[in-house]
Amino acid sequence: MRLPQARLDQVLDRFHEVEARMGAASDGAEIVRLSKEHAEIKPVADAVQALSRGRAELADLDAMAADPEMAEMVEVERRALTERLPDLEHEVALLLAPRDADENASAVLEVRAGTGGDEAALFAGDLFRMYSRYASTRGWRVEVDSATEGEAGGYKEIIATVTGDGVFGRLKFESGVHRVQRVPTTEAGGRIHTSAATVAVLPEVEDVEIEIHDKDIRIDTYRASGSGGQHVNKTDSAVRITHLPSGIVVTSSEKSQHVNRDKAMKNLRVRLYDQQRQAKDAARSDARKSQVGSGDRSERIRTYNFPQGRVTDHRIGLTLHSLPQILEGDLDPMLNALIAEDQAARLADLEAEFG
Repeated sequence: MRLPQARLDQVLDRFHEVEARMGAASDGAEIVRLSKEHAEIKPVADAVQALSRGRAELADLDAMAADPEMAEMVEVERRALTERLPDLEHEVALLLAPRDADENASAVLEVRAGTGGDEAALFAGDLFRMYSRYASTRGWRVEVDSATEGEAGGYKEIIATVTGDGVFGRLKFESGVHRVQRVPTTEAGGRIHTSAATVAVLPEVEDVEIEIHDKDIRIDTYRASGSGGQHVNKTDSAVRITHLPSGIVVTSSEKSQHVNRDKAMKNLRVRLYDQQRQAKDAARSDARKSQVGSGDRSERIRTYNFPQGRVTDHRIGLTLHSLPQILEGDLDPMLNALIAEDQAARLADLEAEFG
């Protein structure tokens, strides 16, 4: 892809404008906003400058090569630069391609048992443990907001906040239905059962403006219940907030009612923001939807087959025969493939934009 020089110049012009405004700004809020934009655009500007220098250098070498006395001397350097320019073009194209505005955000992770009874709850527990271990390898922090344990173990539902740089960008493709095929410990005949759990990954954006009116919410307090365990607190201070216009219900069951109210309101804002995101995504044309799926909560995205030790992602047709490692948190091979597929889709969008 040959990126138009005019598009590259736009990036550099905006970068220099932001730098100039940062130097002159006195308002605290504006300085924070400009600093954030500067941090986001600087990698793009650096890559654009490297590409522009490479193009200019190649033009100089082409001019020198036209001189018979200089042609042989510059040919090796010219060939090396010609081979390197496509990589520079590709790097800049990826940075310029349409990207998720919440790519670097932390996230709220929800795992719920689906069909399959006790086995589904056990599988939901396996998935949450898998994500927790992966988060640990990335240096992210996982804080459980609420949990309802299954009678035989695992979770009927568990909601946690995963805090760190780029959490949502790495985990956003995990939203959907995960299916497991294995022999339950309670199965005397050795038959393989199929169960499912639903995963939802929502961006946690701190500076987003979500207006919630008091008249639109109902707040109830209750005693938390469940089968026990470290994540379940049996207190009278649990809080349930119902957002009447949307029907969204959020809960929190820590020991402090004040903490629970704050957590529940935070989770409500996350869900209302996610609802807005989904509405915008639905409005896009099919041509601009990611090839790795829409993130629909009802979409079956992956199967974990224990007898064959394999994991298959149905959106990109990828099968990895490393199920034990994946469940231990080695998710990068799968996530990297999903991200690469998404990058290809975004590059196709960019190529269509430039004709």
